[in-house]
Amino acid sequence: MADLLEQGASWLDDQRHAHMARTVVYGRDAAQVELSATIGRTEFEQADEAGLIHRIESRDFLVRAADLDLGDGPTLPKTGDRVREVLGSRVFVYEVNAPGGQPPWRFSDPYRKALRIHTKHIGTEDA
Repeated sequence: MADLLEQGASWLDDQRHAHMARTVVYGRDAAQVELSATIGRTEFEQADEAGLIHRIESRDFLVRAADLDLGDGPTLPKTGDRVREVLGSRVFVYEVNAPGGQPPWRFSDPYRKALRIHTKHIGTEDA
């Protein structure tokens, strides 16, 4: 018998992908791919040398793991990769990154079908 929880998670992922996603361009060096991504956020807490806690917010892109293919088959995100998001006449550029030595991505589901990619805004350009 099939795993009902995995079937339910796949159905939810299909719904997210169909109704809560926009097109972004993911790039590494010269390789690029258009992906459907759901926008999210993650708050990180980091203590400085004085013991003060700083909250840092990441813009996250949730994508299907199988869709992140830069030409050699599916791959995983790397720090320094870029995500470009077009909004109107502006292109927002984000770098894959997470503060304080945290991993820059994680699987978003227990079946490893979706990636949550943490990014930092590094620039805005005209479209």
